[in-house]
Amino acid sequence: MPRTLSAAEIRKSFIDFFTERAGHAHIPSSPVIPHDDPTLLFINAGMNQFKDVFLGLGTRDCTRAVNSQKCIRAGGKHNDLEDVGLDTYHHTFFEMLGNWSFGDYFKREAITWAWQLLTEVWELDPNRLHVTVFAGDEADGTKGDEEAEALWLELTDVNPDHITRWGKKDNFWEMGATGPCGPCSEIHYDNTPDGKGGHLVNLDHPNVIEFWNLVFIEFNRRDDGTLVPLPSKHIDTGMGLERIARIIQGVGSNYDTDLWTPIFEAIRTQSGVHPYGGTFDDPIDTAYRVIADHARCLVIAITDGGRPGNEGRGYVLRRILRRAVRMASQILQVEGPMLHALVPAVVSELEGAFPELSQQTDAVAEIIRQEEEAFLKTLQRGLQRFAAAAATADDAGEKTIAGDVAFQLHDTFGFPIDLTEVMAAERGMQVDREGYEALMETARVTSRSGDQADAGMVLPPDALGSLGSLNVHPTNDDAKYGDPRSSAMIKAIWNGHAFCDHTTDCDQAGIVLDHTNFYAEQGGQVADTGLIISEAAGSATFKVDHVQRFGDYVLHRGQSSDHPLQVGDRLMLHVDESRRSRIESNHTTTHLLNHALRAVLGAEVEQRGSLVADDRLRFDFSHASAMTPEELAQVEDRIRNAIQADLVVEAREVALHEAESIAGVRAVFGERYPDPVRVVSIGAPVDELLARPLDESWNGYSIEFCGGTHLDSTAGAGNALLISEQGLAAGIRRITAVTGDAAREAHAAGTDLLEQARTMASLEGEALLSMHESINSGIEQAALGAVHRHEILSTIEQQRDRIRAARKERSSAGVADALAEARTIAQEASGPVIVGTLHCDGRDSLMSALDLVRAKHEESACMLLAATDGGTKVAIVARVPESLIARGLKAGDWVREAATACGGKGGGRPDMAQAGGRDPEKIQDAAEIASTFAHERLS
Repeated sequence: MPRTLSAAEIRKSFIDFFTERAGHAHIPSSPVIPHDDPTLLFINAGMNQFKDVFLGLGTRDCTRAVNSQKCIRAGGKHNDLEDVGLDTYHHTFFEMLGNWSFGDYFKREAITWAWQLLTEVWELDPNRLHVTVFAGDEADGTKGDEEAEALWLELTDVNPDHITRWGKKDNFWEMGATGPCGPCSEIHYDNTPDGKGGHLVNLDHPNVIEFWNLVFIEFNRRDDGTLVPLPSKHIDTGMGLERIARIIQGVGSNYDTDLWTPIFEAIRTQSGVHPYGGTFDDPIDTAYRVIADHARCLVIAITDGGRPGNEGRGYVLRRILRRAVRMASQILQVEGPMLHALVPAVVSELEGAFPELSQQTDAVAEIIRQEEEAFLKTLQRGLQRFAAAAATADDAGEKTIAGDVAFQLHDTFGFPIDLTEVMAAERGMQVDREGYEALMETARVTSRSGDQADAGMVLPPDALGSLGSLNVHPTNDDAKYGDPRSSAMIKAIWNGHAFCDHTTDCDQAGIVLDHTNFYAEQGGQVADTGLIISEAAGSATFKVDHVQRFGDYVLHRGQSSDHPLQVGDRLMLHVDESRRSRIESNHTTTHLLNHALRAVLGAEVEQRGSLVADDRLRFDFSHASAMTPEELAQVEDRIRNAIQADLVVEAREVALHEAESIAGVRAVFGERYPDPVRVVSIGAPVDELLARPLDESWNGYSIEFCGGTHLDSTAGAGNALLISEQGLAAGIRRITAVTGDAAREAHAAGTDLLEQARTMASLEGEALLSMHESINSGIEQAALGAVHRHEILSTIEQQRDRIRAARKERSSAGVADALAEARTIAQEASGPVIVGTLHCDGRDSLMSALDLVRAKHEESACMLLAATDGGTKVAIVARVPESLIARGLKAGDWVREAATACGGKGGGRPDMAQAGGRDPEKIQDAAEIASTFAHERLS
């Protein structure tokens, strides 16, 4: 029997064994968010941080390494999310203990040390260990790994009958479709009662599990699929800590180890349910496993820079969080958010191995809490909708949740599709996934079309297919980075429903060309606009107002002149140069902003989205809290300094594997990049980047994968100004900025308003209020810089008490004036309906005036209207006595009619109501309409 060790002791003994006995260097775990590898959602194996070494693109200071790597398998090729909670050994987050050789030792040493650690240090029973080796593959021309099998027999006392051969699927490891690869030996542990479970190896049996994989990297798979030997051979091993802890601690489930005890206790404390029982038929025990697993995953991922969101990695994290929230709410019956309260327990268990966790405990808990609260707002209504759909299906004898229901749960209530599928499975049902995906694709197409392109201008799949049958080749758009003047030929014309011969056959036309220099909307950058002119007839023109890519075709949407264009016409293409230059300015500045944010806020900042338009740029990024004015000023200064430095902007297509190796390169995670990929570097020539890809000095430059258009140098931006910084969701911020003339104008406006604000200290009474109102109006109307805005508001705040005093003085005078006008209205009024307008600057004054009129006409319906807020808005108040309510006049309906007439809305009780309007010039019209309305109701 093995000695009982805690998980922390197991981790330490593994690392100590390889550092002390086998001369390995201990390399800390890399972040689970792969900031420098855009091909991965999450780090999912220990070898990920050494990928460049195996590819021959990088080196390390050591040739032998060991560590415990944080890993997440919850998306993409490796995805254990669906199995979590349902078995004993799957997790979204886990630790992978690993040892590596970079061209140093090979099979003999790897096998020897593995067996020594297992049987001598950890004292596992050799009779319960089973080893698999590669059986060979005829298609690849690879023979069985007889060398490894012979070494197992020579170097260890493994039972020869416990060595079995398996095919490529189980025992040949590959990094990807091409690249380093090789056979492997997997070590399995037989935990069956009698120790005779060898026949269950590789059958996913919970009592016979694989826990350590030794990979012998000795081949390179070429683009044509063939294998050639590598000049240097490597070792890559991986062992799941959760699995080996289960084996050493002698329990039947990973969840029965000490790794989970403190988290389970925290769940019990927060929920009040019975302690974890380890069963698989009690929903509460399943909820324990799911919630604990997902809490660990979220804490690790968020600490390392991940944030829940709507796309890519962020959406995976949001799915994980919402699965756990549903379990806590529906199964454990917890009211309100709970996951955030588990963060300290997770940190306490793992901080010894990963000390970075303790540095962000509160921030991580807050991000999780905000996400929980957001989902809880719609969770119950979504559960009710699901229950109703399930009941309807049951009544009809169906076992399927309709696709439109699944889509509504996703779109309206925020239920990820896999969560809906889990709930369906719990009822013995399934989801119409095909119907759901069809609706999702429709929504995506509509979303991509946006408000710039009509849905009718979308080229659906069947239309794209017919282009091929019409012998229309894909559009060559290489010229989009070059001359704004070009030539082309019309290959097809789309009217929104079918292809036609002439542009006059439709009001809005979509033109497909053989070549184009127009940039199609993609990657956050808006499309080019411009003019297309027929070479044959100079007066035949086509105004391009939007450009989109559909598959390999580029569709130019717009309107033609009275002279039609037709298929086969030769054209001159004229991109709007002025607009494009503004877009290029904003795009290059977006890259400078991305780089500046990382420099000021830290390397964990990650791009979450962007918009590059001709009039502004918008950048979404991960950050836990609002930026301070000082941080905004630092970012702005860095951008301006880069603009003034007149840095060269260079764009070059580079082989993807070379581009990924460049130190400091940035990419939008979740994006699929082509090979070769376009690298945009500001200030550092691409040739130098490729010559020294691992040079850490490149971190000081903006280097991104990007397919957009850019300036030739940063000086072309002229100036830059951050207009706003705001929150979008938990841990996600958004900055809006302008460049060029817009930035200069905004800066000038901000400077002027700040000077005005500073003069307020010398003003009194009405002069002070007038200046305050003028500044507020300027703030609302002008596009100000965020830093200026803060300075102006801070300056105003210093005068807050004096402004209040001046308003109080004005209000007192205003009430007196309003009451004087109300007395006149009361004296002159007669009959059942009284409608009057007066001058006052506040609703309180208006209510006082209404009370005065009603006191003299208790049985009349009274309405008063006034221009308030300095004459910029309309306030409306009304009272109706019971006797007139009975005859059909209700105050709520009455004020609503008046408000509509002056551009507003409102309502209230039948006896008392208030409303507002936005157009004071129509106040008299509103009064007349209100009077007519009331008399008609009472007639």
